[in-house]
Amino acid sequence: MAPKPAGTLEKKEANDLDIGDRKRKQTTSRAPRRAATKSKYFEPDPENESEVEDGSSSAVVESEDDSDISSEEFSDTSQRPQKRRAPASSKVTDTAPITGSKGKELWRQGVNTGLAPGTQIIIKRPKPRTAGNTPYADNTIHPNTMLFLKDLKANNDREWLKMYDADYRSSLKDWNSFVEVLTEELTKIDDTIPELPLKDVVFRIYRDIRFSKDPTPYKPYFSAAWSRTGRKGPYAAYYVQISPGESFVGGGYWSPDARALAALRNTIDHNPQRLKDVLMNDTMRAEFLSGSSSKSAVKAFVKTNAETALKTKPKGYDAGHPDIDLLRLRRFTVGTKLMDAEILDTQVLRRITALLSALHPFVACLNRIVLPDPSEEEEEDDDEDDSEDEAEDGEDEGSEAESSDA
Repeated sequence: MAPKPAGTLEKKEANDLDIGDRKRKQTTSRAPRRAATKSKYFEPDPENESEVEDGSSSAVVESEDDSDISSEEFSDTSQRPQKRRAPASSKVTDTAPITGSKGKELWRQGVNTGLAPGTQIIIKRPKPRTAGNTPYADNTIHPNTMLFLKDLKANNDREWLKMYDADYRSSLKDWNSFVEVLTEELTKIDDTIPELPLKDVVFRIYRDIRFSKDPTPYKPYFSAAWSRTGRKGPYAAYYVQISPGESFVGGGYWSPDARALAALRNTIDHNPQRLKDVLMNDTMRAEFLSGSSSKSAVKAFVKTNAETALKTKPKGYDAGHPDIDLLRLRRFTVGTKLMDAEILDTQVLRRITALLSALHPFVACLNRIVLPDPSEEEEEDDDEDDSEDEAEDGEDEGSEAESSDA
């Protein structure tokens, strides 16, 4: 169906008086309806618009007397686009900038920072502690190193360590220099210890917390270990640790593998005196076994390693074995604590060197049992053969004497 021409519609509206009356009523009733719902907030005078639009002023312009404005004037202004205004009673508060995803600054009301917008804050990292009257030296431990470890234990947190990185670097340098000098002294005591780089001797302070209940990320101590292969490897090792209230020197097998543990138990089963003689040494008993007597030295050693010992007999051994306490052990170590005064003393290098010297027979004995050198094995075989020959000679002499008496 084709649309009707426009002229036809206009003529129809002109002839229809009802349609014209309805349109006139709608136009005449529009202005009063708007005037009745008029708000008391309206657009400011043109001379004040510049202040509001440029954002330099947040004041709201309010009419002093609404009654002076006629409905015609309001209807004229209502034809222009209206701007939404905040109520006059709203308060202007300090705001804090928030960076949006596109780099624009957004503003959130209600936060009082006390700083002007765009203010930059620069926090300087603390400088390292001064050396004071005690200079840093390679053969001593500086007091600042112990102070840093004490603070680290109280603030074991990544953000704190980042803030005090300068203290950490200076303390680590002090510890590394001491380890280098101590390594030279140890190589004179034990010629099987090579001069390895620091990374193969010094332990890092970072903890592996993946399978630990302790969430702290750092060890609050410095430590190092020496063996034929450094801090890692299958050999028995020497160990030194410094920490406020927890410094000590020790050595041995902390966690021997199955092969090493089997070799140690086999020696204890067939030749226990080999290990007992080392434990009953006077220096060993005085420094590492609480000054025990020769008779109680073995018991003191067992007590030192009882934490990880088996509660029952190991597989393949009799529960009534005379050295069953030694056979139950799964750790073969000794150690002695050092007071903070000893660590900070100028003779600390001499003190630790003396302790390592006392440990040498014990560490060497364990290494000969677990990983003997070929020359050492030949010497041991010769010693066993000699002892067997002597026993046979004694038996022969005894038999000859009995025959002569007969």
